Amino acid sequence: MDLAGKEIVPGEVLPVVIIGNGPSGICLSYLLSGYTPYLSPEISHPNPLLYSKLVEQPHLPLLEQDLEYLCEGLEGRSSNPVAVLFDSLLLPNSDFGLDCTSPLEWRFEAERAIPHLVLGKGPPGGAWHAMEGSMLTLSLANWMELPGLKLKDWMRDKRRNVRNDRATPAEIASYYQHYISQMCLEQNFAPGTTVTSVTRQCVGQEGSPSYWRVSGFQRREAQVLEDGSSEPEEVPFSILTQNVVLATGTHDIPARLGVEGESLPFVCHSFWELEAAIARGELDQSSDPLLIVGAGLTAADAILTAHHLNTPVYHVLRRSVTDPGLIFNQLPKLLYPEYHKVHQMMTQQQYRLRPSPPDHAQNLHTFSTPSLSSSLHPPSSSTNTSSPTSSYLGYLSFPRHRVVAFKPDRKCILESSSGQQTVIQVSKALVLIGAHPNLSFLEDNGRLLGINPHETITCRRNPIHVDPFTNNVIAAEGPGMYAMGPIVGENFVRFLKGGALAIACDLAKRSKEGR
Repeated sequence: MDLAGKEIVPGEVLPVVIIGNGPSGICLSYLLSGYTPYLSPEISHPNPLLYSKLVEQPHLPLLEQDLEYLCEGLEGRSSNPVAVLFDSLLLPNSDFGLDCTSPLEWRFEAERAIPHLVLGKGPPGGAWHAMEGSMLTLSLANWMELPGLKLKDWMRDKRRNVRNDRATPAEIASYYQHYISQMCLEQNFAPGTTVTSVTRQCVGQEGSPSYWRVSGFQRREAQVLEDGSSEPEEVPFSILTQNVVLATGTHDIPARLGVEGESLPFVCHSFWELEAAIARGELDQSSDPLLIVGAGLTAADAILTAHHLNTPVYHVLRRSVTDPGLIFNQLPKLLYPEYHKVHQMMTQQQYRLRPSPPDHAQNLHTFSTPSLSSSLHPPSSSTNTSSPTSSYLGYLSFPRHRVVAFKPDRKCILESSSGQQTVIQVSKALVLIGAHPNLSFLEDNGRLLGINPHETITCRRNPIHVDPFTNNVIAAEGPGMYAMGPIVGENFVRFLKGGALAIACDLAKRSKEGR
């Protein structure tokens, strides 16, 4: 949709504006476009308690049922009760590896549609378009799908052989784009848009109702000039809406360590910068080691990429490799063999601190310099049972270490949990410790909306505080502000669909009350 110079005058107020066109925004658009879930009369649910509640009012769509009542007694892998409910209805017993048929049937009821607009910086699919294209997703393919279109069926049409139950980010991004076309949602999406402000505004005379004003610009291709050149235009827009939904995700701003030298040119903060360095021929088997900081799956993907190039790697993480909170200790080995391989490397080839002399035990400036030659053979210890065939050349992990400083000569100072420091020489440093959402369009970057209003909004430590059954933002300046997806702590596509259901139900209820 082209928003060129769009200005909605008083009396022409859009019911809903969704900021973010990733899977959260797409799923909500589907539910707001008249697609309505009902209990199928032909299929039961394996949870007898939930099923007994559903059949109490089988004629009512899920959007009109009491979500809090349906959620009672349900347990799952999300702390969001509506997310657990919707996941249980879309993918019954999925946690047990079973492929049970959903008891929901979807009907298109045009009279239930609520006009809305979905704004996004790039094409529909959000951050999935920016992710590395060949790695496999963490989630199973059916956990990534949206209501009404089976991802496995779509993948079979796209490639002859579906070797496993996981897809690549490139496939997921393509699926989401196809989804909005298949479901005829294109008219609701305005790609290439950047929101610069969201404010509460009273329209008309004093005492008139207040609305949300969403302002920004849309980037679009300009006409080609006579000399063949063209420059993209940035066309401003300003929209009044009764309800605004924050669905921006958390991949906008890479998290930083906040240490000396982090802005030096050899220090990077995203996977694509690693890809760019490889494309320029800056990393190969003769390079100084690549330093990778982080213990998540993106860091693991970077390790695998460097390993395939035979580029030596130093890997720094704050936790112990046996920490149960480490993601690698939570993944089934058979389903995620590549990440199990990384965990083996982390475990078998750890840097062993050299004992400091007694008179230097408290000296935090005692340095040692490691050599990757030690990684040719796994370090010996009383618990190490690795064989030479399990050795991974050119890799050394530094568990329970942190980065103290980066130096202009490409040296990096590490510090162990005991305070001993180590200097390493690197070719590049890749800091992959997560990302923060870009909420610059909100006052104080949205901090006032967080569980802790004095801290930056983050997915894990300080998400936006919302009502668990409606996803209304608790500390919003006025009514009609919702949030969903990673910014409320819901990382997986499998569960963020619950936020879409909660919001759609609340909007439907308010719309019915306002008639």
